[in-house]
Amino acid sequence: MENGDQERLIAARYRLLDQLGQGSMGTVWAAHDEVLRRQVAVKEILRPPGMPDAAADELRERTMREARAVAALSHPNLVTLYDVVQHEGDPYVVMELVPSRSLGEVLQEQGCLTEKQGAAVLDAVAAALAAAHRAGITHRDVKPGNVLIADDGRVKLTDFGIARNVAEATMTARGITLGTPAYIAPEVAQGGDVSEAADRWSLGATLWAAMAGEPPYVGKNVMQTINAVINGDVPVPAGAGRLAPVISGLMRKDPAERMSLVDVRKRVYALLPEPGTDAFEVRETVPLPVVVRPKPRIEPDAPLADDPGPLPFLVTEPPPRRSRGRVASALVLVAAVLLFAVGSGGGFALTRLAAGAPLLPPTRQSQQTLPTLPTSAPLAPRTASAVTAIGDQGGKFTLNVDPNWAMYTEQRAAGTQLPASAVVHFVSDSGAYEVAVQRFPDYYPRRDVNAYFRAVQARWPGRFFGGEKASTPDLPGPRFEESVQFIYRTVEGDEPNTLRRTHFSRVLPLGNDLWVVEVVVPTEQEDEARVRLFDAIASTFTPV
Repeated sequence: MENGDQERLIAARYRLLDQLGQGSMGTVWAAHDEVLRRQVAVKEILRPPGMPDAAADELRERTMREARAVAALSHPNLVTLYDVVQHEGDPYVVMELVPSRSLGEVLQEQGCLTEKQGAAVLDAVAAALAAAHRAGITHRDVKPGNVLIADDGRVKLTDFGIARNVAEATMTARGITLGTPAYIAPEVAQGGDVSEAADRWSLGATLWAAMAGEPPYVGKNVMQTINAVINGDVPVPAGAGRLAPVISGLMRKDPAERMSLVDVRKRVYALLPEPGTDAFEVRETVPLPVVVRPKPRIEPDAPLADDPGPLPFLVTEPPPRRSRGRVASALVLVAAVLLFAVGSGGGFALTRLAAGAPLLPPTRQSQQTLPTLPTSAPLAPRTASAVTAIGDQGGKFTLNVDPNWAMYTEQRAAGTQLPASAVVHFVSDSGAYEVAVQRFPDYYPRRDVNAYFRAVQARWPGRFFGGEKASTPDLPGPRFEESVQFIYRTVEGDEPNTLRRTHFSRVLPLGNDLWVVEVVVPTEQEDEARVRLFDAIASTFTPV
């Protein structure tokens, strides 16, 4: 790169460093984000020579619109889109920078994939497509060139149809829009809509090529390839081994008969590499140049910054704090430290402290007169989103709960037994009653409901008392196993200030996710609360 290009700054934020690739529709650069000080990839959308102004304007608008939609996606097997900006009238797409090779390049190097490598690619791309489809987004161009094999062994899907090569994407003579001809679905080749089922066909064709070392349909020209896709028989997967039935299940001419992504992942689960091993060789990544900015110099006698004013999230007058003695204050401090050390409940504890509510539930001594079960306000539908810190999709839900209860969202990091999750808490004013909705995205197919039971029990060592377990109605939609509900009791605090709590849990598999709806009440009110709270609330839970 010439020195002049090194000084090129896009949207006053992204400094271009190295050119990674170039095509007829755009150039991809390794760049440096001057604001967040991280390396990114920037895709510069070029105006094709001779394109009329009206068509160029349409290209810019479509690029911006599609990029905004794709930016809502975030998944471990998707290349994350960070930003979309305009610079001097042209659109630029800012993405996660993944040191990698495309699956197409890997196939050129080694000819075809092994069975374990094929299973790893199939599982990862199916998971990525499932996340996109849940958000209402189709990929439209699944092919080996858009599957990345990262240098650390991860598999990621990229390029959700944003400004694809016009020469390979549009057959103007027939008025149809295509992906890469060898990987498009038959109904799309005939002018039909690009649907989720079409993505599944393209996934099957991509794995066909990965296992055979060549595309499933090869013609002397584009039209001959298209004709073979539409009218030819579906070829038997060559060299696919135990993956052959899955590939054939995806490449059904009738879209309604194609294997679902959930079933794809279930079928390949036993063929995946052992945990802790990589299907692809881990490669040494060549570091890209990093732009180092000097820290601003602070003069010794410089005045302090002005008071920034009140915190932006304090929108209402906080409730008056109760005065505490030294002993009580010390106990609260110790309890806060312990909760943060545990990690799983730290965010919720901090939220309660910030709201001026007591960190711990009332002790037994203060509960000589138990709170009255809330009945003053009728239950009303409330909508919330259980989305993890990685920004996955599909976490929106509705639930009937007391409209006066406070709502808090907690992020729980992955542990040794459970993956990362998001928990939405609805808590009564007294803190004695709580409804929690927890979602584990992509829980399946690596785990089952029993793994969740074991993790819950391990969370309360010596203080977990299991109760009955029973079946419960399933959520509508595909699932790996049946739903169940169970009751368990816990003891919180030390004698004489212990608090016994009963947890009513409804565990609901749905697609690749696991949902848990839990109502927590004082054990002394267990029987009454089961009917008036758990039965009345849990049955109204509905993912959106």
